[in-house]
This record gives sequence, C-alpha cells and structure tokens, in this order.
Amino acid sequence: MIKAVLFDLDNTLLDRDQSLVNFIDKQYDRHLSLFNKITKELFMKRFVTLDKKGYVWKDKVYKQLIEEFEISGVTYEVLLEDYLEYFHHGAVAYEGMHQLLQGLKESGYKVGIVTNGFTRLQESNIRALQLDELADVILISEKEQLRKPDPAIFERAAYLLQVTREECLFVGDHPTNDVEAAKAVGMKAIWKQDTSWEDPLDSDGTINHLSQVWNYL
Repeated sequence: MIKAVLFDLDNTLLDRDQSLVNFIDKQYDRHLSLFNKITKELFMKRFVTLDKKGYVWKDKVYKQLIEEFEISGVTYEVLLEDYLEYFHHGAVAYEGMHQLLQGLKESGYKVGIVTNGFTRLQESNIRALQLDELADVILISEKEQLRKPDPAIFERAAYLLQVTREECLFVGDHPTNDVEAAKAVGMKAIWKQDTSWEDPLDSDGTINHLSQVWNYL
C-alpha cells in the first residue's frame, strides 16, 4: 500500500520551461544596456538552447552567451549571481500542483521532494511555490551530497519519511534519473511525460497532468 508520494521538482512540480522564459525576459530588461545589440527573442532562444532543460549549469551558459554575442561590460559571474537571485521571482507551478499536494496531505499521505540542483536556487524555488509548507521531506542533491539516479538519495527519502521503499510512489519527468532509478530501489514510479526525453524503459504508468497521480494510489 502506498503511504508516501515523492516528487521531482523541475518539470514535475515546477514548470521550469515557463519559469526560465519568465526569468530571461526580466533579466534582459534589467541589463538592457548590456544586451541592446541583441534582440530579446534571439537572446532568449539561444539561452534556452544552451540551458538544455537545466542540465547545463549557468556559468557555462553565460560564458557562451558573452562570447557569441560579444557582450562587454559584465562578467559571467555577475549574470550568474543575477540568475541565483532572481530566478525564483518568475517561478510558476504546473496546474493543479497545490490542489494535489494539499489533497495528498489531507488524505494521510506523506509528501516528499527529491531534486537535483544547487541548494540556494532550489530552496528559493521551493519557497516561491510554497512547497516548504506542503512537503514533509525535501532533499536537494547539493545539500545531501547525493544526486539522482544514485539509489542512496531515494533510500534516504524513504527513511526520513519513515516508510519502506515499497510504500513509496515517485513522480518525475526524467526517464532515467527519476523513473527508472526509483523503480530500481523498489519504489512504484510514474513518468510525468516530457517529449524532450525517450520513454522510460520501466515505469508503472504515464501522466500528463498532476491530477492523474490519484489514479496510481
């Protein structure tokens, strides 16, 4: 019987694609004097491409942007700090996220979040979405010194929630780091479909909307 539901953060609870667009739009405006030789549309398109859905850290992204667009008067460190400071201001949740998590809590399920990423950035996103008020356990890879798909981070989450791995349902968008990794430690796992990835080799189902999580409980 499932007693706990664990979630990935980016592109599972947090609509990172839209959040990133929101951030880039505002960053361009904040630093218009630096970017005035580049259209916002071009800057945004190139940023999103280099970002690779968050799997390339932004120091490399900004270094590449500065080089390609010959941006002067600013260092990549300044732009990176701007990213860390302001990204969460544009953070948006997927439709139905709060309703789902509140419903799970009211129904007696424990709720956890297991995410890769830097602590400062992910904690600010979590607070922006008020997930710190809804989750019983939050594990961030930098803080835990473990990254998905390492089985130890899934095992730690179950331990902290005081449930067995078999009593956990994991929901994530990445077929390997989330779904297959959770299945490998004995959890039930469903894929929040993302067409950027190939289908997972092993899963307990696929959802397109967070409300569909209830179908697997």
